[in-house]
Amino acid sequence: MNRPHGHPTPILTLPQGEKDPLSIRAKALVFADPRSLQLLEYLQRVGPSEAPVLINGETGTGKELVARYIHSASGRTGAFVPVNCGAISENLAESEFFGHEAGSFSGASGRRIGWFEEADGGTLFLDGIGVLPLPLQVKLLRVLQEQEVVRVGSRKPIKINIRLLTATNIDLEQAVEAGNFRLDLFYRINVAQVQVLPLRERPLDILPLVEHFRRIYSARLKIAEPMLSESATQALLDYPWPGNIRELENVVHLALLVAGDKPIMPSHLKFSAGLSAMHASVNSGAPRIPQEVVREQLLRLFEVPGDSLLHDIEDLIVREAFGFCGFNQLRTAELLGVTRNAMRTLLVNHGMLKGRGKS
Repeated sequence: MNRPHGHPTPILTLPQGEKDPLSIRAKALVFADPRSLQLLEYLQRVGPSEAPVLINGETGTGKELVARYIHSASGRTGAFVPVNCGAISENLAESEFFGHEAGSFSGASGRRIGWFEEADGGTLFLDGIGVLPLPLQVKLLRVLQEQEVVRVGSRKPIKINIRLLTATNIDLEQAVEAGNFRLDLFYRINVAQVQVLPLRERPLDILPLVEHFRRIYSARLKIAEPMLSESATQALLDYPWPGNIRELENVVHLALLVAGDKPIMPSHLKFSAGLSAMHASVNSGAPRIPQEVVREQLLRLFEVPGDSLLHDIEDLIVREAFGFCGFNQLRTAELLGVTRNAMRTLLVNHGMLKGRGKS
């Protein structure tokens, strides 16, 4: 977990060079607000233990970053293996989790280790565990109890040593009462519990996050860091941030594209609640976003070595659509107007599913 040197506020970010972060929401987590500092102190106590940790929080609050911090504090030398439970194909779930032997099913041309073996000596992070189907919950519970896996197509148990971290944005106790989640599995994963508060409940984290993303995107766009007007600052503090940190990142990114190196004004801040209002203003003849300014700033992205504007835009659309549809491939395909096979290819190419994508 990276902490920028000289930064006055503790901050967690994804590792440098991370190509396939599980989270499509939060890329930074700061601890400026007193309630966030309480969370950090709790993580520092829980991290070095071996206890399973259940991380609760809304989408976009930084649950994966919390999980990565716990792993880094644990002293474990093995890998941190993140798994998006909502993106797992039910037909291949057992193979993904437990691995398989060659010839164990159609298409299994060679032996493959599963996520449990991959995380041996390290940490397995199951994000969105509440959506796992009940039959898979039974098999997951057995592995956690026995600390061993059996690959599909084999009878030989393989001992593993993992620390399990899980995350959810739903109430698992209600899921248990509704019969959608096993009570025994809930007790197994809920030894230590972490609550990551939504951004609206830790307002002192807002401006440090704005500064972090302003610095990152100014460098990417090759512009001087623009000033924030007082009215824009107040607007950022007053907004409830239903999309949490990921929404804040998008708002700052777009503001820099529109404002360039000029001071950021409230008109540059396009909040979710304001999108429909902006749409209405177009129909009423009100001023639109200055397209030439947007075009000028977008062209700067082509100048950044290794960056592809088209890929970045496609990546943003695919990730946001996938999250909006609850990580359901079929619903996402319908939303974007593509076939299911095309949707799977997009998800693989953008690191949201494992598989063979374009080279």
